[in-house]
This record gives sequence, C-alpha cells and structure tokens, in this order.
Amino acid sequence: MKETKTVLITGAGGGIGRACVHHFAEKGWRVIGVDRADFGDDFPKSGRFIKADISHPDSVETIFQQAREFSPTLDVLVNNAAVQVAKPLVETTVEEWDAVMASNLRSIFLFVKLAHPLMKAAGGGAIVNVSSVHAIQTSTHIAAYAASKGGSLALTRAMAIEFAPDNIRVNAILPGAVDTPMLRAGLERGHVGHGDIQERLDNLARKTVNGKIGRPEEIAHAIYFLADNEQSSFMTGQALVVDGGATARLSTE
Repeated sequence: MKETKTVLITGAGGGIGRACVHHFAEKGWRVIGVDRADFGDDFPKSGRFIKADISHPDSVETIFQQAREFSPTLDVLVNNAAVQVAKPLVETTVEEWDAVMASNLRSIFLFVKLAHPLMKAAGGGAIVNVSSVHAIQTSTHIAAYAASKGGSLALTRAMAIEFAPDNIRVNAILPGAVDTPMLRAGLERGHVGHGDIQERLDNLARKTVNGKIGRPEEIAHAIYFLADNEQSSFMTGQALVVDGGATARLSTE
C-alpha cells in the first residue's frame, strides 16, 4: 500500500494557500497548514492547522514542534506565506521593509532549516517557493515585495544546489495576476486604472495574453506538479512562470 505523504503549507488561509490545502488533501496527502489568521471550519480533518506568525523565529520553532508531533517526516514544504506593501519606495518605512522581508524571504530560510531534517528522514522530498512574476518583471509602488520575491528566486537556486545530495528538489513558482485578496488589495496602486474593483480586474485581465486573471486553483495545480516527484522528478532550481502569458508580451506592444 502506498504510504501517505505529508506537506506543510505556509500562508494556508490565503487565496493560493487555501487552494493548495484542499488540492493536496484531495490527492490523499496529510496537510499541515500554517497561517496567522484562522482558517475556518473546512480544514481537512486528517491534517493539522497551526495558527502562528511565520515572520517570527520563535514562532517557527513552535510550529515545527507541533509539526513533528503530527508527523516525524515531511515530504513537501510549500513556502507560500507573504505580505505586500503597496506604496512608493521613498515612502516605505524601515519597519515596512523589514516586515516584508521577514514574512516573504527570511521565513523561507527559517522554515527550510527546520524542515530539512524531517525531509531527510523521509528519504528526500521537494520544496516549492511561491515567488512572483515581480521577481523578473515588476511595476510601480511595489519595490519591497519585488525585492523579496527576487530574493526567494535566488535562494531557490542556492538551495537546489545544496540539497541535491539529500534528494531534495527545490523549485519556485512565479504566479502572475491571480484573483486573491492580496491582488485585490494591491489594485489600489492605480497601475490598472482608477475605476471600481471589477473594472480594475477587467483592465488587468486584458494585459494577459489569454485575457483572463488566474484562479488560485490553477496555481495550486502547478504547485502540486512541482511537489509531486512522479511528475517533476528531473526539475530542480527552476522558476516556473504561471501568468497567463503576461511576461511573454513586449511592454511596448
């Protein structure tokens, strides 16, 4: 009988994280979800939800203490949690900059250090870092977020090299415009017009090649592909862009 695998997903309560929780559970995985906000009543009964802030080192120790109690091994880590500060760089405070880096970049470093022995105990596994198209092409008033996502992409490559001897693959996914609470909040930046939310969403959709905004479930499927060793066993250190073709088109077109 095939052994049940375990995945830990940060930012489990957000748009993409929540979709990942349900997709992995539907595939028969045991899911450990982490978020600083409550998840709600629909977290998979076979899993474990841990309410904690991943930006604090002390919290990460507590999270992994609970994770180890739930499962002595870990097959996949999905570093998905993130915050976004949408404002001009010159108006961004040191505290805001540090908060973005702590949640989006330092948390990956901390989680990977503690997940590594659990993944080695499982005989290997996969790490999926949720970066962003802002790591490679960005826009106005989102500099701290873009810098953190660029850092996660470089860190992905470095970890892939270091962890290959342990049979641990490390890849990054770079989502484009996906209909999540974070995306809707970021539309206030004015880069897609100044109408109501639906008008801004429609304007954003027109900027993609296939004329639509992504759904969290579509990103969850791509994350699962990178996590599943049967589907992506020869991939490591790579950036998978899932953006409706937005980065394929010249900005001058």
